[in-house]
Amino acid sequence: MKLLAQAAAFLALSGCTTVPATTALSSPQREALDAAAPGLLAANDVPSMAVGYIENGEVAWTAVYGERAPGEAAGEDTLYNIASLTKPLVAETILRLAGSGTLDLDTPLATQFVDRDLTDDPRAQKITLRHALSHRTGVPDNWRTRMEGGKLRLDWEPGTRAHYSGENYAMAARYAMMATQTRLDDLAGQQLFEPTGMSDTYFLPNEAWEGRVAMVRGADGSLRLPDNSPQGSAADNVHTTIGDYTRFVAAAMRGDGLTPALIEQRATIYDDQTAQACPEGLIPQDKCPRATGYGLGWMVYDSGENRFLVHNGKDWGERTIALFEPEKGFGVVIFTSGANGRQVIADVLRLLIDDELLITLVQAEADFEKSQP
Repeated sequence: MKLLAQAAAFLALSGCTTVPATTALSSPQREALDAAAPGLLAANDVPSMAVGYIENGEVAWTAVYGERAPGEAAGEDTLYNIASLTKPLVAETILRLAGSGTLDLDTPLATQFVDRDLTDDPRAQKITLRHALSHRTGVPDNWRTRMEGGKLRLDWEPGTRAHYSGENYAMAARYAMMATQTRLDDLAGQQLFEPTGMSDTYFLPNEAWEGRVAMVRGADGSLRLPDNSPQGSAADNVHTTIGDYTRFVAAAMRGDGLTPALIEQRATIYDDQTAQACPEGLIPQDKCPRATGYGLGWMVYDSGENRFLVHNGKDWGERTIALFEPEKGFGVVIFTSGANGRQVIADVLRLLIDDELLITLVQAEADFEKSQP
């Protein structure tokens, strides 16, 4: 309530009267967010945000605040570059293919291909979809372009240690496409978008984007359209609406298209990373989770009160998050269009969920980002 009072005071002082674009029913959380959102955006120099809320495994409401472009309000049809929230889309597509028996998570990717940079490393023969979806291939950095000589390498035996990398999802998608002889966007359409009613989600630039993409503000204060991937990416740059992605998270929470065994495996922590997520000096140790680490497509965060499946997204001017608690049937999706969006996300989560430990972690991420030059 203190945050809400501060935001309301800021709203009064700023004279902002933004009316949110919204769907579905009112609720105490929605009312609090409606009051706070304009002030949060203004205080953090974030042009817009979109929020989806899930209750009892179904979309309860979505709302959009701020401006898509200068002088133009953002709306329910505004498209956001969701950054790394692309990865759960790819993971759920592959898991559904595994659920139908089309793919096997433990078959080596080498049955279809070995990356050109890894042909001389025998460890590459052991990498599987399960390793790739849980970031345990042995790749030590996010992209090969950041590695020595711009070449992909393995630093660990596959399956022994987790390290986040977009290259893992590039591998997983390449294998799925080769094994099924189907493009990634078509696989996602068949397995995920069509069954879930996601008619406004795009891996590739599309004429439907015209005049609809949320402009983003970088850390330098400049405003521009976000990046996209002309050839498509399994790790980044999908564009979607808040309605589509919230429907996706609700379907993922329910386990649509998955077997009970896959649902359990998706929420398994394969390499506990609590120490890395909660280093001494950054987060008070009594605010640390009971356990956290990568599952299949999602980070699993066990606070003791809740066991969330979570994923963040971050690009030049985008900050996003999606999370859900399968046992309790609630979830939240937040897209923001500014480099200071992580602070907005932390403040919105304070209004929408009751989990002090998770919010402490998100706030620590926001503080860390603000401390960087």
